[in-house]
Amino acid sequence: MGSGQQEYAVAAAADREAVIALWQACGLTRPWNDPVADFDAAIGNVTSDILLLAENDVLIATVMVGFDGHRGWVYYLAIDPDRRREGLGKRMMDAAEAWLRARDAPKIQLMVRSDNADVIAFYEALGLERQDVATLGRRLDDDGA
Repeated sequence: MGSGQQEYAVAAAADREAVIALWQACGLTRPWNDPVADFDAAIGNVTSDILLLAENDVLIATVMVGFDGHRGWVYYLAIDPDRRREGLGKRMMDAAEAWLRARDAPKIQLMVRSDNADVIAFYEALGLERQDVATLGRRLDDDGA
């Protein structure tokens, strides 16, 4: 790549360390979610990918995208903290939406922690709307101890 050139790619196993480091720098990882397992599951599945944006061979943005046959899902939108407010988040969401449209996904959804007002405002500015649903869940990887 030439100086200043940005290039999209689909993550491969060799990208794991850089991707997870970016997720951690953006505060996206949590102790109860294993980012290595999340990364490996996404790249090892035909229904998902992790899209990358690099500049001069340096990773600056990611978005994990998947299609469950009913809805498209977005996770791990991460922008290098030093590169925020440059439109990269919108570009990555556009890339995720294009990935989903190519698979005929009728809807795009994502989850945001309810106390993350800045991120909610970002997605609303992109035209996403709050859905009138309650998200319920239970861990299946916990032995109950």
